[in-house]
Amino acid sequence: MDMNEYQQQAMATAVYPRDMRIVYPALGLAGETGEVAEKVKKEIRDRAGAFGEATRAQIALELGDVMWYVAAMARDMGLTLEDIARMNLEKIRSRQERDMIHGQGDNR
Repeated sequence: MDMNEYQQQAMATAVYPRDMRIVYPALGLAGETGEVAEKVKKEIRDRAGAFGEATRAQIALELGDVMWYVAAMARDMGLTLEDIARMNLEKIRSRQERDMIHGQGDNR
């Protein structure tokens, strides 16, 4: 399955008020990203960062939720997941070519 196909299929399950587009998936993205971070934090605290198969499976499910909200927000902004992926790779490659991978700020 390619990224745009995933986005199309995921959006068949999107149920939220139209007047909340962009906002609703942004809030969901923040929440799901927090759940990923929480599971990682607890693995560090409870298992010294030794990620077991069960935890990896739980995190994978949470990452899927993150992906769903990214797909929804992108769609609401008129973008495809392939658009987002392409733009990101172009940005990272440009930073690498200019020896700007390290550092801070979006405009480096």
